[in-house]
Amino acid sequence: MLATTILSALLKAKVDFAVSVPASLFAEVLEKIGEYGIKHVTVTREEEGVGVAAGAYLGGKRPVILMQNSGLGNCLNALLSLNKTFGIPLLMLVAQRGWRKEKIVAQIPMGEATIPILKAACIPFYVPGSLQELTLQIVEAAELAWVKELPVAVIVRGGLKSEEDRRY
Repeated sequence: MLATTILSALLKAKVDFAVSVPASLFAEVLEKIGEYGIKHVTVTREEEGVGVAAGAYLGGKRPVILMQNSGLGNCLNALLSLNKTFGIPLLMLVAQRGWRKEKIVAQIPMGEATIPILKAACIPFYVPGSLQELTLQIVEAAELAWVKELPVAVIVRGGLKSEEDRRY
């Protein structure tokens, strides 16, 4: 359900190029992304992904980067010195680790720091609370990125449900 929601939202946002670093939350998305007509490139480091996405944008594409929040720390300099400095938009889907019921203790510090880092870097972000909000916020974040020519993040947390399922 999460993968279909994300992929459909990317199409609504007119995203046609994706770059990713493996993240377990996005595994199904990355497995199916080609079926949605979105060109996908896997990279080994997040800052490499920021550069590849910038090149895709300069070549006329509408890119997204999919990564884990730990990778935000890896690519922060590239986001600020490349994207923000030169007005290169980028939609970022950031899988949140290190929060509720995290089993790997080493993920917790970055989980706690993700939102403060985005705030300090003046990177707009969304934190959807349901699958419906996720769809709307991916589209809105993409539009904001392209209109304002800057990176915009959507923090995706595991366990998102539809509005109807959240009532029970």
